[in-house]
Amino acid sequence: MNRISRSIASALVAGGLVLGLGACSDVADEAAEKVEDEVVEEVDKQLKEEYEVTYEVTGAEVDSIEFNAGGGDAANPKLETVKNPTLPWKKTVTLRGIEAPTVLPVALDATGGSAKLTCKIVYKGKTLVEESDAGVVSAAGCVAVSPIAG
Repeated sequence: MNRISRSIASALVAGGLVLGLGACSDVADEAAEKVEDEVVEEVDKQLKEEYEVTYEVTGAEVDSIEFNAGGGDAANPKLETVKNPTLPWKKTVTLRGIEAPTVLPVALDATGGSAKLTCKIVYKGKTLVEESDAGVVSAAGCVAVSPIAG
């Protein structure tokens, strides 16, 4: 674990130096972006551990659900979309490293009623996050920190 901490600390120090030396220039912005990507890559390499989460969506009039399906990385997650899902909807995915579990259901009630939805992210039987929304247009996004990052 010390090696992981040293690698992350070194990458963050390098990033801080780049930002501090040229805070306003385009070159500094590009370098900072590159360092950020390298930090995420390094952390993902160090934290190859996989974990499963289950996304749950309930409600009415849900038009689509976008979620992190795994297969990407923390900086560029692989998102998938389900159109007109049958509710309640449940999906278990395998994520890796510091990838953030993410699910975003969107509901639209064109009749002027009140679309309702709830999303939940569950890890090993424990709810990491739960959000609800209601209205003509509803979006209850659930995003959690990777349970293995903490």
